[in-house]
Amino acid sequence: MGIDEIGQRLMLAFRGFQCPDGKPLDDLLAYCPAGFTFFRSFNIESPAQLRQLTADLSQAAQRNGLPPFLFALDQEGGQLMAAGNCTQLPGNMALGAANDPALAELAGQVLGRELSAMGINVDYAPCVDVNVNPRNPVVGVRSFGEDPQAVAALTAAMIRGIQSQGVAATAKHFPGHGDTATDSHLSMSLVSHSLTQLERIDLVPFQTAVENDVKLVMTGHLGLPALGLEKLIPATLAPEVLQGLLRQRCHFSGVVITDAMDMKAIQQGEELRHEVSRALQAGADLLLMTTEAADHRRAFQGLADAYAAIPHETFRASLQRIHDLKEWLQLQRLDTPLEVIRCQEHQQVARRIAEAALTKVRDRQQLLPLNPSEQVAVILPQPGDLTPADTSSYVHIQLAESLHQYMPSVAEKLISLDPDDSEITAALQFASHYDTVVIGTINAASNSGQARLVRELQVRHPRLIVAALRLPYDLSAFPEVGTYLCTYSILDPSMAALAAGLVGAIPFPGKLPVTLPGLVKTD
Repeated sequence: MGIDEIGQRLMLAFRGFQCPDGKPLDDLLAYCPAGFTFFRSFNIESPAQLRQLTADLSQAAQRNGLPPFLFALDQEGGQLMAAGNCTQLPGNMALGAANDPALAELAGQVLGRELSAMGINVDYAPCVDVNVNPRNPVVGVRSFGEDPQAVAALTAAMIRGIQSQGVAATAKHFPGHGDTATDSHLSMSLVSHSLTQLERIDLVPFQTAVENDVKLVMTGHLGLPALGLEKLIPATLAPEVLQGLLRQRCHFSGVVITDAMDMKAIQQGEELRHEVSRALQAGADLLLMTTEAADHRRAFQGLADAYAAIPHETFRASLQRIHDLKEWLQLQRLDTPLEVIRCQEHQQVARRIAEAALTKVRDRQQLLPLNPSEQVAVILPQPGDLTPADTSSYVHIQLAESLHQYMPSVAEKLISLDPDDSEITAALQFASHYDTVVIGTINAASNSGQARLVRELQVRHPRLIVAALRLPYDLSAFPEVGTYLCTYSILDPSMAALAAGLVGAIPFPGKLPVTLPGLVKTD
């Protein structure tokens, strides 16, 4: 078996918005990789530029006699959109609040169609983790919710939608990242579930994904004490997980890809070579590498180590799964024009999801709907990337602009995610001049300054409306708030829907897809 076959188990990455040339390209192609993962900050400026990049890389593969490349990125909708300037789909928890598989399938179709137009053939989506831990720092609104059966139904629908457009979907993060209190980008996250709980909760959506012919499953760098291993290791490196739970228990016959191998749950530096070999021996087919050339070298050394250690028929079976995926993609390939991106039809899907998700948890003082003659203060935190799996920092929240379409007197004040005393004082002074205050929150339960500002406004302002723009769990930081709404997304369609709901132009049909600790779901 030659380098041209061994390298097919690598997904590489590089920095640059154009196809490398000369030695940088030669260095990448020397590994004969399966393909490339693209990152927003490193590789993506616009849909047209990304389409050209994938076309140029495809031509390079042909010139060098390599198999067609896989081109992949994280395009989940909501907080994680690696390709910007695409239709702003509100994301999974919004779909969970809408609880309509037909909308989830439409969302998948939009994702798949727009990716296809840019030359992308693998979407690292959907995230099918069952979010049962309110303190989960990395999944949150990326999840459809906390009910395994509801998550499974939406998972199946989104996979159907994505794959109907000739793009391979990826169910992640196996065996389930929904009940962790740490971010696996930063350390190995522990899942304290028993094997019975795993079966009853975490594995349910993955089993459904397999039954709906999902093409890839991504591993999570998760520790599972319930496995009773002598040493706790990430699931990515555990044959008990990849071969036992995924292949044998869930009967998955497709491609297993690791989560990014530069995450801190995986040993780095020269140890990465050994981690790569362990992942392959555990049962991973593809290794998701990032941009560092030294790590590419270490990964290939680990590949060679694994090839020497793994029975050749097992190694070839893995290569065959990758070949079968590429063959499926070639058969499904669609010539999708760039004009579909942000087209009217797709924008309507995004707006339908945002409106169906809009949730009124309570309105005790009956402040809604707003009167158009009211003077309204809108206070908003400036969004940022709260985890590495986040592209929120690219977003300007359009609530005030959307509300101004219905009301002439709307003023906006921006605050930081965790405002200090001076910002809080300034925001309170600002709010005192208006009839009604609408404050948006972003993860206020973990940003004490936001929570303190809301509590101060409760005391000082009789007409306060709080809208959780991301995690619905924010209410736990100020449980006495009388009017509390949820959008699950800061993107434009969700802000347009919220504005329409505030003035009574549309209802609030959404239902909380998670339980708020110590609080009833609705009043």
